[in-house]
Amino acid sequence: MVLSQISLEEAVRREDINVAFICTENLSHEDNIRKFLQAQKHVCVEYPMTMNYKAAVELWDLAEEKGVILHEEHIELLSEDYIQLKREVEGKTLQEGTLHFTGGALKPGFGFPAFSGIARLTWLVDLFGELSVTAAALEEDSTNGYSKMTAKLITSDNRPLTWIEERQPGLPRAKNINFQFDSGSLTQIPTAPRGTVGIFMQDLIHFSTKLAGQVTPEELTKEKVRVLHCLELADKIQQLCHS
Repeated sequence: MVLSQISLEEAVRREDINVAFICTENLSHEDNIRKFLQAQKHVCVEYPMTMNYKAAVELWDLAEEKGVILHEEHIELLSEDYIQLKREVEGKTLQEGTLHFTGGALKPGFGFPAFSGIARLTWLVDLFGELSVTAAALEEDSTNGYSKMTAKLITSDNRPLTWIEERQPGLPRAKNINFQFDSGSLTQIPTAPRGTVGIFMQDLIHFSTKLAGQVTPEELTKEKVRVLHCLELADKIQQLCHS
């Protein structure tokens, strides 16, 4: 079956299209989501949903008003390595920790590092619960395409966490951790065998269960709270870096 390409306007207008998958540049996510929600269509969007917290709240309110599902993809929580990491962290008492991401330069349209790198922030929230931002700074060298964002966070019981997003052309893509617990330290992300179902398909299955009404209201609310909390933290980090 060959499908022809159609315009955004036609996709929004057509009554036989009920679901939109948004995989555009980060900066255009908000406008595209809003158009499809206004047309009463379900939306699955890559993270980050928006580039500011206020807009995300507005879009979620709009989805609820229209009676449709708004789903932000979070494949980073579905990888076998992360699931194993979460198992190793579970039950331990954090003393302090660092998550340092390195990677190549991003193309225009990906937005501020706290939003483009929100997958790493989501890891920290999922592992350690509600966080607060205490300080943040951004170093940039536009001549060499270098940037380094450093955010200082604390857990609900005042344990410090540092999140670093460092990028430059040619910089190897890596996630480095150093989590200190009362019972020892964790300095490497564990490796685990690959599963039979890929992480993108797992996320699509999760989205489809929402569409089928098979996810409880409690689970939907928990996910919404986590997504909005991460976006609010990213917003605060950006404000501190620009102040």
